[in-house]
Amino acid sequence: MHATEASDRPPHRRWATLLIALTWRRLAVTALAAVLISAAINPIFETPYVELLGRVLLVAALLLLTFSYAEQWRIKWLPRWLVQLLAVALAAPVATFLAYLISLSGDIQAFMNWHRLSGFLIISVVAMTFGLLLALGALFRERDAQLRAQALELALAKEQLERQALDTRLGLLQAQIEPHFLFNTLANVQALVETGSPRAAPVFQSLIDYLRASLPQLNQSHATLGNEIALVRSYLELMSMRMPDRLAVRYALDPALLPLRFPAMALLTLVENAVRHGIDPSEDGGEIEVGAAPMGSAGALRVWVADTGVGMPETACAGTGLSNLRQRLSAFFGPNATLELIEQQPHGLRAEMHFHPIS
Repeated sequence: MHATEASDRPPHRRWATLLIALTWRRLAVTALAAVLISAAINPIFETPYVELLGRVLLVAALLLLTFSYAEQWRIKWLPRWLVQLLAVALAAPVATFLAYLISLSGDIQAFMNWHRLSGFLIISVVAMTFGLLLALGALFRERDAQLRAQALELALAKEQLERQALDTRLGLLQAQIEPHFLFNTLANVQALVETGSPRAAPVFQSLIDYLRASLPQLNQSHATLGNEIALVRSYLELMSMRMPDRLAVRYALDPALLPLRFPAMALLTLVENAVRHGIDPSEDGGEIEVGAAPMGSAGALRVWVADTGVGMPETACAGTGLSNLRQRLSAFFGPNATLELIEQQPHGLRAEMHFHPIS
């Protein structure tokens, strides 16, 4: 065909598509329209109402079939909606004529009667008018449904792209934090070697054991607070071996919070800062407290690392580690997540993360 592009689907597939198009909504609307129209035009007909209703129902059914089947027609120079409207308009008199022939058992002579011809004309015009109105309504509803579906697809695609961008951002931030942590840990151990401490060998062995256990967890995308606490325990055990008389550790944890999702190495960054900037520079050392607990009644949580060391200088507040940590918290928990640094009396620093947990 040149003017019309026939569907490549076999006939049984086209009929299956037609049956799918005949939804209960379309059937119900068509039947209701036929009942109302036949009741409205009944006073101008001598035909009994039941017979008139039968003709109108048959015409409405044929128009619905034509409209639904025309959805599969493709004409190069006409849009599909116009093809469907033209099909309904042309089918209206044909369907009315078939309805009359069926009611007259095919008697053409009986049809050639002034009263029947005028009735045929009235039903044809009414069928064409209301058929086109109902077809337009169906096309507008279909167009709205398509627009909503497209908007939903765009929203889903946008959300997926934002999620991919967020995952990439988190990966870059974590990639910056991991070397920072590892190099600082190795520098701490190096100090033992340079001073010739007899504890250098066991500390090195502890470091090897620690890295073997912790490195597989550094890139976990579904890490939990429990995973992070285990990593922190390993790190603080290592630090306790390096400064056994200067470092005390205490935990204040709500066990119910351990399964919650938590960004990998976020808590470890604060613990490392507490050791490096608080405990290490202090001649007397100090205590580090790691805790997690609900905050208020709105479902928010707080996770903290507090130390009794020398505190953190103001210039350290804008360091790479803490800056990246703030960005990771915001990306992971949302823009309302915060990191606060609070000076403790008589000395020390308390770092608190406030956020709403995610499932």
